[in-house]
Parts: sequence; C-alpha cells; structure tokens
Amino acid sequence: MRRAVRKIEEPTVGVLDVGSFSARLVVVPVDGSPREPVLNHQTRLRLDRELDGRGRLSAHGIADVTAAVAAGMGAAYRHGVSHIYPLATSSIRDATNAADIVRYVAGETGVELRFLSGRREAELTYVASRRWFGADAGPLLVLDIGGGTVELAAGRGDHATFARSLPLGARSMTRDWLPGERVSAKRVKALRAHALDVVTTALGAADVDDPRVVGCSKVLQQLARLSGARPNKCKELRLDDLRAWIPRLAALPPSKRAELPGISRSRAHQALAGAIVAEALLTVAGGKVAICPWSTRDGLLLTLQDKAREKARGKAAAA
Repeated sequence: MRRAVRKIEEPTVGVLDVGSFSARLVVVPVDGSPREPVLNHQTRLRLDRELDGRGRLSAHGIADVTAAVAAGMGAAYRHGVSHIYPLATSSIRDATNAADIVRYVAGETGVELRFLSGRREAELTYVASRRWFGADAGPLLVLDIGGGTVELAAGRGDHATFARSLPLGARSMTRDWLPGERVSAKRVKALRAHALDVVTTALGAADVDDPRVVGCSKVLQQLARLSGARPNKCKELRLDDLRAWIPRLAALPPSKRAELPGISRSRAHQALAGAIVAEALLTVAGGKVAICPWSTRDGLLLTLQDKAREKARGKAAAA
C-alpha cells in the first residue's frame, strides 16, 4: 500500500542543484532556514565520467541528467511545490555541448536548466558564509573549490565587494595536469607552481584587511577531515597539515585514496588536484581556513527567500 504524500502548504522556495556528483532538490519555507528543509531529494550522478577529451557530455550523461531532473522535479510536484530554481553547475555549464544539454532536458522534462556565472556563484557563496557566521564575524574571504572552477569572494558587509572565478577546479586540474592512475613528481610540482601563480594574482585584488578565511566546498570539507578534523564538529583546515598530505596523495592511486579518512570514492581521483589548489589558496590567504557547511546553493536559497519576503511585503502594503 503506497503511503500518501504530504502536500506542503506553507510558502516555500526551492533549488534543484544539478552538479557533477548529484542532482539535489532542497525546498525550504520562505520564513525558515536552509538548515531545516521541508523537502530534500537527491539523485546520484557521475558526470565526471561522461565528459570526453573535448569537454562534451556524452549521450549517456545527458540521459542521466534528464532522469535526475525528472526525478527531482517529480518529487517537488508530488509535494505540491511548483516554484523551483533548476540550477546547473559547471559540469554542465562549461560543457562544450551545454546548449544541446539544456535543449534536450527541456524537451524531455519541460524544465529549462539555468546557469549562473562563476562570479555570481562566488557572490552567492559569500552570502551563505555571511549568514552562517553572522555580521559579528567581521571581514570575510570565502574560498570555494568546485569541480570546474574555484570561486573567491570577499567583503565586510552583507554582500561581497570582490568576486572572482578561476579555472582551477579539482576535476579540471586532474584532467589537464594529473591524468592517469599514477602521477609524476614533475607534474605535481608544475601544478603547484601554476595554482600558486593564478591564486596570488587573483587574491592580490581582494581589498579586505585581516579577513576571516572561510572554505565552502566538499573538497575543503574532505581535506579537513583527512587532515584530522573530527566528523560533525566545527572544522578547520591548516596549511601545514594539508601540505604534509600532498606527497602521500600523489603516491596513491585513486582506489587507495578512497580508503583514507574523509575522501569519498567518487571524489578520490580528484583529491590530489583539490589538495594542491587548496594549498595555493591557504598559502596566499594566511595558512588556515574555517569550513562552512553552506555554499552556492544555500546562498541562492537565502536570496530567493529574501525576494519572496520582499514581494509579500509589497503585496501587503498595496492591499
């Protein structure tokens, strides 16, 4: 006997976040917290395996995205939720056949995936971090290592005054610099130099004195766990701890990295590149980073909540 699906009656906002490893639907009340969703649905993906050497997503990958979007939106509709922001992140946005993917998914599901620029993703990650740590946290410098890009944002108030997107994502750097099961010390050294050069140039434009450095990504969360942070506790990643792990990660094939604390099997192949990029960020940013569990999706949810409340106030004032 099928259990009846409870309809969500209160006003909500929602995001279907389609990334490399999952399509996750999160729905929260307009007056609630992203920490307390009223609906949470996830479909596993492995789009990193479906991108060819030219950056095209395969037909199988497109079919997986389509099925995941249909599953997520179906869950929303069954619960009476109709207003969902269908966000596609860099694994789709940066694919050379991105337009074809969007067109096919829309034709099959009626849902047109939407993209944010890397800069806008950085700004939303800053919003999420600011709300998480609060106004009393002072100036923030926010770091987010994704699969395709790295987002940087900084500011003193509610919104970032500096935002950049860098082509240093863990998946991209693995593909371009560290392909194969085994990597040479020469390639590792070259990527370390490249990442440090790009990060140094980018962060030189962040005009924020003595900021609290915050990390918002699965990559940084897993590296913090690898470096000794306890699960479900406030995490911090330090440069010295991270640096000690880079040669150890380089010496292991992905299958063995997945046996290490905090490193998931799906992300093990890009853990070394992620650690090298994180090393560059921490080297320039002061040597340690506090891990924030919120990121771009949460910043988008918070922004959608703000807009919904503002719209409701406008209607009330006009009545």
